[in-house]
Amino acid sequence: MRRVVLMLLLAGFVTPVAAEKIDLSTMTCANFQKSPDDEIKLILTWLDAYYRDDNDPAIIDTERFVANSKKLGEYCAANPTIGLITATDQLFK
Repeated sequence: MRRVVLMLLLAGFVTPVAAEKIDLSTMTCANFQKSPDDEIKLILTWLDAYYRDDNDPAIIDTERFVANSKKLGEYCAANPTIGLITATDQLFK
């Protein structure tokens, strides 16, 4: 997971957030959707890695990534008060 984030940072995909902690356990879908674009990208990347098996190959399937991102966006739009991790557990576990 660390390698993926580092590679994305080096590639300019996301810019680092200045000394900020993002507590996903308290974030609601509404909070997530109102976050800055760079923070959303960082969270989506983290979630993609979090829901992978330990033995999965180190491959980023961009089509799956985009599809899952859209699925989460639609779910969060319909359920803004649900916790982000609760939503992702329902969708991706």
